[in-house]
Amino acid sequence: MNKTNSASEYPLRRREVAKKIVDVGGNDFLLVSGLGSPNWDFTAAGDRDTFFPLWGAMGGAVPIGLGLALAQPKHRIVVATGDGEMLMGIGSLATVAIQEPKNLVILVFDNERYGETGMQETATAHKADIATIAAGCGISQTMTVRTKEELDLNVVRVFEDQGPILSVIKVKAEPLDFVLPPKDGAYLKDRFRKAVLGDKGIV
Repeated sequence: MNKTNSASEYPLRRREVAKKIVDVGGNDFLLVSGLGSPNWDFTAAGDRDTFFPLWGAMGGAVPIGLGLALAQPKHRIVVATGDGEMLMGIGSLATVAIQEPKNLVILVFDNERYGETGMQETATAHKADIATIAAGCGISQTMTVRTKEELDLNVVRVFEDQGPILSVIKVKAEPLDFVLPPKDGAYLKDRFRKAVLGDKGIV
């Protein structure tokens, strides 16, 4: 199989993966989703006050999730981002490894494409392997998920195993309709703070 064409043939579909994560996790996690497709995926699965979608700050999803994990150690923190966004902020994985937050899970939806700008190939369509990079940074629990059976096992780990965990989930490269979360950044910040902190989160 030609590596540069393989992502269109992957069996896992990103919206179905997001829905499974939401269904299994229930209300027991806080989500930071990276700009672009992960936002649309988790909004399609059901927008919540405990979801914090990024409308910008490419490369910022993992640093924000790390800060949240350190500030809120009693909550399970899930970062869902794409391969392009993760590659932009790849150095943050070294900081995650140093800090070792036990409540942090990073899910990289890897379709090997920049979905926001025309489906150009990312480095993962060639030789880059984000799970291997994460392991090299010092994150001990890394894996690449390619099949439904692997996904079923991985989703259980997301919510039960001690972190930090990084899972690269290889998903089909396909155009999908936008399902947009709210666009008002102040509103998103306020609703998330209130969901996490209650009334004292209102500023």
